[in-house]
Amino acid sequence: MFKELLLHWDKTSNHRTMPWKGIKDPYKIWISEIILQQTRVQQGAVYYHKLIEKYPTVFDLANANEQELFSVWQGLGYYSRCRNLHATAKSIVANHNGIFPNKHEVILSLKGIGDYTAAAIASFAYNLPHAVVDGNVVRVLSRIFMITENYHTTKGKKYFLELSNQLLDKKHPAKYNQAIMDFGATVCKPQNPLCNDCPFIDICKSFELDKINDFPIKKEKIIHKKRHFHFFVIEDEQHIYITLRTEKDIWQTLHTFYLVESDAEVISFSQKEYNLKSSTVNAPQIFKQTLSHQKIIGYFYLLPNDLFPSTFLKKLQKIRKNSISQYAFPRIIISFFEKNNYL
Repeated sequence: MFKELLLHWDKTSNHRTMPWKGIKDPYKIWISEIILQQTRVQQGAVYYHKLIEKYPTVFDLANANEQELFSVWQGLGYYSRCRNLHATAKSIVANHNGIFPNKHEVILSLKGIGDYTAAAIASFAYNLPHAVVDGNVVRVLSRIFMITENYHTTKGKKYFLELSNQLLDKKHPAKYNQAIMDFGATVCKPQNPLCNDCPFIDICKSFELDKINDFPIKKEKIIHKKRHFHFFVIEDEQHIYITLRTEKDIWQTLHTFYLVESDAEVISFSQKEYNLKSSTVNAPQIFKQTLSHQKIIGYFYLLPNDLFPSTFLKKLQKIRKNSISQYAFPRIIISFFEKNNYL
């Protein structure tokens, strides 16, 4: 009954459109799914078009300059996923002659591709019978069957994957998978679900017991570690000084300004390395960025380059301000650039 009701809704009432919906090209499906792991459809569509236009084939992506790729990706965050995208494109070219694998287990073995993405590519591109399980699917199933398993545990993930594969329409897996995700996004929404328009209203257990808002079971609240980053925006009229982050930490291989991390909101500017007088430093502009387990508080100090000795400046990369868009920066620095009309 579940799949029949779902596919009838899809046929008669599903009007959701997306630029990648219905395509069979596994490369484009892969790109869209990686993007959608970290952004909403509306914003994701912008990045999808940019990436496909810049890298129309897996060969183009494999041969991409990493910094140019990061520049196109800029704003999506989670740059490790972008690095995995690049590495996987190279692997497909080197090990599969540029042809995207058509077996689920091989797709799943590719770097950066998990259960959900592998199932999406396998079903949408090749119509293979593998169920997708994302937040929309978990919400729909949790509410209708009033499932008390927490998806955010190993046991919960296994439970939802097994249930989803039991419910899957094996003859039409692509249509089914798209339908259940669309249904979760447009009807069984996180807030204010459209229960009166729901084809499952007569069998939905949480609706019957007025417990819609109790499902799905919430994941434990993440405690974000606070980090205080003090950025030196060193510049002259035409140039600005940046540095490449190489350490194994957040924003690896992205550019930032010279950075001092401290345990507090203030730092001393009298270190021998740069030896600035506190009186020469204006109050910083403050921007914030929340990552998966960290909250970054950034303090941006506007500083003319003639305050610093040449030995200090030589450690940094001097670029023209009109070339800023050619470099990849974390979101917090993009926010600073936008606020101060550098971009």
